[in-house]
Amino acid sequence: MTFRMPPEWAPHERTWMAWPGPNPTFDTDAELDEARSAWATVARAVRRFEPVTMVVGPGQEDSARALLGPDIELAVRPLDDAWMRDIGPTFVSDGRQLAAVDWTFNGWGAQGWARWEHDQHIARAVAGLAAVPVHSSTLVNEGGAIHVDGEGTVLLTETVQLGKERNPDWTHEQVEAEIHARLGTEKAIWLPRGLAGDYGTYGTLGHVDIVAAFARPGTVVAHVQPDPAHPDHEITRETVRILRAATDARGRSLNVVEVPAPTVLKADGEWVDYSYINHYLCNDGVVLCAFDDPRDKEAAAIFGELFPDRTVTLVDARTIFAGGGGIHCITQQQPKV
Repeated sequence: MTFRMPPEWAPHERTWMAWPGPNPTFDTDAELDEARSAWATVARAVRRFEPVTMVVGPGQEDSARALLGPDIELAVRPLDDAWMRDIGPTFVSDGRQLAAVDWTFNGWGAQGWARWEHDQHIARAVAGLAAVPVHSSTLVNEGGAIHVDGEGTVLLTETVQLGKERNPDWTHEQVEAEIHARLGTEKAIWLPRGLAGDYGTYGTLGHVDIVAAFARPGTVVAHVQPDPAHPDHEITRETVRILRAATDARGRSLNVVEVPAPTVLKADGEWVDYSYINHYLCNDGVVLCAFDDPRDKEAAAIFGELFPDRTVTLVDARTIFAGGGGIHCITQQQPKV
């Protein structure tokens, strides 16, 4: 039987996360303290709906337990960074049992600041903790670079899987074949690139999970930047055009729900890529990025309409975005079989 990646809205067994430790992403004590507080807030928000296991580096257990409380499980394994969506496994299921896809990880395209001596082994370590077999892939890829609808369709960005930083010798056809083989998908919808800020320091070079995501089969939420002054204005207009023109694996035209970016355009003099698309679905819940912005409530209302049976929880994600990601980037779901 074919293994497929279940959609994020399918029931979860638990959520996996990784605890921030000293590294180039959080290179001062103050930044590390802020990151740990942000990660802990997300973990506690998710724990309201399902079990959470936090992977922590050796010697970091006390800091984790102090902020996480007693209800979140800890698992000690060597870590370089804290982005479980990308370093952890992609869980797949054949309907009877789970397996874990272990993509090749090279520090988001061998970024100069990145360290992956330990993180390249975390997917296999988590699979061991979850007691599931591993499906290894030679494709350089991360969990934030894919999003599936559970019915055969996957969203991808050309600057990630096809970028010279990750898979310089792979053709378009080879990448698609490997993605489909590992995820059980049949149709790839390619976006040309990610948001502008995702190509700066600590960027991923275009992850799709900050740009667009399936909310259900046939429906996609898409980030739009209403302000023409921001470079993402044209980028997101093109993204929406592509999505509206696309069909999924079942031949359906996509219903594209536009989610406006926060009103803030810059932080510390740089264009921000703040996005509500980088949310996390857990059992009966939606954990949604917040930015202390007037559009936070608007985004919560949109997600509330999309997921009327789930509780929407807003969590301030500005510290997480300063490190290069959002709430989706630091969580990884283990589906329930």
